[in-house]
Amino acid sequence: MDNKKPYSRGSSDLEEIVIKVKRCAKVVKGGKRFSFSALVAVGNRRGTVGYGKGKSKEVPFAVEKAIKSARKNLYTVPLKESSLPHQVSAKYGASTVFIRPACRGTGIIAGSAVRAVLELAGVKDVLAKIMGSTNPTNVIKATIMALQKLRTKREVEQLREVGIV
Repeated sequence: MDNKKPYSRGSSDLEEIVIKVKRCAKVVKGGKRFSFSALVAVGNRRGTVGYGKGKSKEVPFAVEKAIKSARKNLYTVPLKESSLPHQVSAKYGASTVFIRPACRGTGIIAGSAVRAVLELAGVKDVLAKIMGSTNPTNVIKATIMALQKLRTKREVEQLREVGIV
């Protein structure tokens, strides 16, 4: 099942969180030229989340481009009450993300990049651990990959063609 882009792009109920803004310097004859890259997560806190990157000579334009990119790359996340259906892990590059559902009232116990994505997805109670590299770009990609691996009980029953108690 493809979880990509099921959400209408024109909706305005999406919230944004700027995760990282990085400055890049290019040394030229007259000095240094700076450019900025922004990493942004967007979501509606009801099961839809996405991320995007943007680059520009100025920070606001980089953030704007990242938001536009994130709204084009939205994914659905199956939720079970205030948590996730089951534990899941994913690896992207040198970053590995392990996400585990928690009981009601636990909150989101996770690193900053994973926390932003899970908050915007609408998850309220979860435990997460980042292993390996903590590069925010790779961590977000690994988190999205992990969330795409999630399956509800009904989806598993349909795939296996059996009933699960």
